[in-house]
Amino acid sequence: MSRLFLVRHGQASFLAADYDQLSPLGEAQSRLLGNYWAHRNLPFERIATGPRIRQKNTARLVAEAYRQAGAHFPEAIVMPEFDEYDAEGVLRGALPDLLQTSHEVRESYRLYGHASTPSDRTKHFQAFFEIAVTKWMTGELLVPGVESWAEFSARVNRGISQFISQCGHGVNAAIFCSAGPITVAVARALHLTPLDTLKVLWMSRNGSYSEFWFSGDRFTLSAFNAVPHLDDPSLLTYR
Repeated sequence: MSRLFLVRHGQASFLAADYDQLSPLGEAQSRLLGNYWAHRNLPFERIATGPRIRQKNTARLVAEAYRQAGAHFPEAIVMPEFDEYDAEGVLRGALPDLLQTSHEVRESYRLYGHASTPSDRTKHFQAFFEIAVTKWMTGELLVPGVESWAEFSARVNRGISQFISQCGHGVNAAIFCSAGPITVAVARALHLTPLDTLKVLWMSRNGSYSEFWFSGDRFTLSAFNAVPHLDDPSLLTYR
């Protein structure tokens, strides 16, 4: 059996002009993961990242921590299959209709616009964002030009199958990606329905890793959303 670790990128720049950058906290989360693995002598044979800057920089900082500890870390290959779903496109396509038809969305959107603190903005954004993504995942909402949840899942699963088919036996491999691909991998291992999968999507922490065992057609979840390297509560974030 071999092991596959799926790592969610460190905290990105949520609600900033360019989300696709690690925040200072996200950089710290990434370095701490690298230090944690390197000092436990966890070797890797194969590494991949999605195409986003936040994904690639998380892998880069983990690699730097390994090399500073005098350990080898493979060069990452970039695989577009592990790109995140188009959350911005889903929200842009869903929001106009939801503002017309959903009192809950209208109210959370109003509160978001008047929020005076970053934590309040995040809370109210999450409220209407979850409604839009739920409708997209269940197939109730189809946005022209944006892949459906089924298409997104198929893309990620193709990437997983391709990646692990090129791994040796009894080795460790890692993919640095985002909450969406990790959720798809968990659904693959546990055979979850879209509604059950939703419960997983919102739980993924920045800088966390989930561990899977694989061999042939076998793909089994061993650990989910692990953060032993983030032992200070101030380091735990979801956005």
